[in-house]
Amino acid sequence: MGPWLALWVLLYLPRPLQGQSPHTPAARGSILQSFEDSKFQGEWFVLGLAGNTHTVADRSLLSPFTATFTLNKNHRLEVAYAMIRGQRCVTWSYTLISKSQPGMFSVDHSGEPGADLEEIQVTDTDYASFALLLSRRQSDLQSILRVSLLCRIWAIQTQLLDKFICLVRAQGLSDDNIVFPDLTDWSVLPEKC
Repeated sequence: MGPWLALWVLLYLPRPLQGQSPHTPAARGSILQSFEDSKFQGEWFVLGLAGNTHTVADRSLLSPFTATFTLNKNHRLEVAYAMIRGQRCVTWSYTLISKSQPGMFSVDHSGEPGADLEEIQVTDTDYASFALLLSRRQSDLQSILRVSLLCRIWAIQTQLLDKFICLVRAQGLSDDNIVFPDLTDWSVLPEKC
C-alpha cells in the first residue's frame, strides 16, 4: 500500500467506527430486492477484505487481485480470480449457483474433493462501481466469515469505505480483521495473468 493511501486509511478508518460499541447488535447482510447477473459480469478489483481468520499480520501478505464474473451457458456466474505473488500469477475459480433470495449463491467447488460448503451473498451493489460480498463457509473446525469490497476501478471512494466498514462491524468483526491490498510498486496485472 502506498504511503498516502496508508495514511488516509489510518486517519479515516476510525471515523465510521465512532459511536459503535462492542454491544452493537450484529446484523446480517442486507437483502437485495433484485439481482441482475448480466450487469454484475465483468472485472472487479478486490480493494478490501475482512474476515474472522484475517489478522494484522496478514496486511502485508495481501497482493492486489481481480475477480472476473462471467455468465456461463447454464446462466450461472463463473468467478475467476487472479493475483500476483512474487513473479507468479496465482489463479483460482468456482461457479456460483443462484439461490431463491436475490444475490444469494452457493459455491460449486466441482473437482475439489472434500471442499467446504460455502454461501456468498451480494449485500449491496450499483453494478457500475462497487459491490459488497459476504461469504460464509463451514470448515471441519470453524465457521469462516469474509466480507469483500469490490470496485470497478482501483480507488476507494469515501462512501464505499463507509459501507464496507459498516458491514464489517455488523458482522462483529474488528479493525484487526480488515486487510487492504499492498499496492506498493503495483500498476496492473501482467498480460500473462
